[in-house]
Amino acid sequence: MYDIVICGGGTAGCACGYAAAKLGLKTLIIEKNIHLGGSITSALVIPCMKSEKKDINCDFYNNFVKKMSAYNGNITYCDGNDGWFNPEIAKIVLDEMLTGAGCDILFDTNVADVFCEEKLIKSIRVSSKMLSLYIDSKYYVDSTGDGNFSFLAKNKILENFKNFQPMTLRFHVSGVDSEKFSNWITEFDKNRDVTTACTVNNEIHFSTACTWDSNKDWALRCIFEEAAAKGDLKEEDTAYFQMFTVPGMPGTVSLNCPRIICSKEPDPLKPEDVSTALITGRKQIWRLYNFMKKYFPGFENSFISNIADMPGIRVSRRVQGKIVYTKKDILSGKSYENPVLCADYPIDIHSYKKDTSVLEKAMQPYELPIEALCASDYSNLFIAGRNLSADFEAQAALRIQTSCFSMGEAVAKHIAKLMQ
Repeated sequence: MYDIVICGGGTAGCACGYAAAKLGLKTLIIEKNIHLGGSITSALVIPCMKSEKKDINCDFYNNFVKKMSAYNGNITYCDGNDGWFNPEIAKIVLDEMLTGAGCDILFDTNVADVFCEEKLIKSIRVSSKMLSLYIDSKYYVDSTGDGNFSFLAKNKILENFKNFQPMTLRFHVSGVDSEKFSNWITEFDKNRDVTTACTVNNEIHFSTACTWDSNKDWALRCIFEEAAAKGDLKEEDTAYFQMFTVPGMPGTVSLNCPRIICSKEPDPLKPEDVSTALITGRKQIWRLYNFMKKYFPGFENSFISNIADMPGIRVSRRVQGKIVYTKKDILSGKSYENPVLCADYPIDIHSYKKDTSVLEKAMQPYELPIEALCASDYSNLFIAGRNLSADFEAQAALRIQTSCFSMGEAVAKHIAKLMQ
């Protein structure tokens, strides 16, 4: 019998498992992949987006940063963001942190059945190849991202959950002459809100971006337009482009793209749609790589070194909680007696169409109440991560990793109080 079983070992799940085990709860994480970290390690979503935290439920994040630094697996960038992580080192560090805290982990395992009695989840059946186990727990946490556990338990799902954003398939390119490219891009693009560079731990680091939207005068747009005119890129390849260096991987850049645009908007919950998106995304990656090799100084001898194991999914299924947190709550800056987190990341909605993306910033930091992480239909089921109980717009602000870390930690602390 466990005190808490966490379904999903991504950002929220890791924070929840670590905090729960540290608080003395008998804790288990069930993870479908073969490592922890979710979006960081499987989807290559690095760095963490910078957001105001006010150190609310940030114990796990702060310890993760310290441990990653000890492994030379992160840097603090010139804008003060300490969430520039090396995804391969993160796999090792997360194993050490979670097992060191006393958390049990089952990798390569899925929840197959959920057994309920009135408003309580009594037990679950998990399966992994030839393994089938029944596991009992007092509390359960759905940090699957897609809300798969809650759906299996037949908890209510928000009615408007089929509002989606484009998926991405991130990738790494290595063999880059970082000094040559950094010197060129910082001279080519003088806008320091878009292109920045610095040296940290004797490594050259930089970031740059370009989209097809006309809300900014992107310096790189002329190069993308030239490549599209010559047939080196398709128009959809120019939709969104963002590049970051990777700590501890000299000469490697992480690409936050392509924005996958198919003939129809793919549903991230349908395997046939995800399969089409992955195939489309890998074709786009090949075009983008060859584009960079041809047009960017310093990429002449580069090569693709990694393609994410899973697509970057910004939103899919959202679970009904005790309350539904809304865009109005974010923009009002409403505060709570015991907030789950504090953030100021904007409402960030990517679109399939040109000039229709949304980036709407709140006038002040906002907080999240625990009720948005308490499932509506069960007294012992909680939600943590991008599948939280929020409307489409509010979720678009809260889906980032720093907020998900805090959600997981807050749920663990809340359950520990319930057990006192």
